[in-house]
Amino acid sequence: MEAQVPAFFTVTTASKHDSTAMSAIHYEPNAYYIFDRAYDSFKELYRIHLTGSFFVVRAKSNLKFKFCKWKRRLPKNILSDAEVKLSGYTSEKKYPESFRIIRFYDEEDDREFTFLTNAKHISALDVANLYKKRWLVELFFKWLKQHLKIKRFWGTTENAVRIQISVAIITYCLVAIIQHDLHLSRSTYEVLQILSISLTDKTPLQELFNKTNFNDVKEQLNPLFPGLFD
Repeated sequence: MEAQVPAFFTVTTASKHDSTAMSAIHYEPNAYYIFDRAYDSFKELYRIHLTGSFFVVRAKSNLKFKFCKWKRRLPKNILSDAEVKLSGYTSEKKYPESFRIIRFYDEEDDREFTFLTNAKHISALDVANLYKKRWLVELFFKWLKQHLKIKRFWGTTENAVRIQISVAIITYCLVAIIQHDLHLSRSTYEVLQILSISLTDKTPLQELFNKTNFNDVKEQLNPLFPGLFD
């Protein structure tokens, strides 16, 4: 099992469209890439396909396509599963091959989702479950905001902001890797807190986590003492 750490991140201005970052990603063969509908750049999606990797992306409501074939026997909550091709000269040039379009009903949220994917070898429910994994990205940024506390920046220049965000992400990655490699049963937050009060401690990491009580750690943390990212 791999540690849940980011392999790539980029910082852009608010005016820059999200999909422009897709060209900077180094896609790996046989990997799965999950995108929200802001990333439905068919030129980039086709590049993923040619790399030998797979994408799952939410479809926009104005998508124009033609059906190639349908699947008739569908599992529960799969409303449709079809192979399609883009219609229109420009769109077809960007993605000339067929792909799947899947409509899924989410009982928990009482919502319908439409997914596009080039993964023709897995079930429609697997496609829907893969998209649910995208929520881990949202949880990652929520974790950064809650526990690394990037509430204000020490500098206002672009370089200063980029450095502070990069340091926060690097900190998270190091903590997550330690948690994974040492097979710790503690939460990522507990690992972070224990490390934060032990930066000058020369105790081996495994021994440090074995002997440290998290409740003792919480008592030692003084809210008046600013943390690295406060």
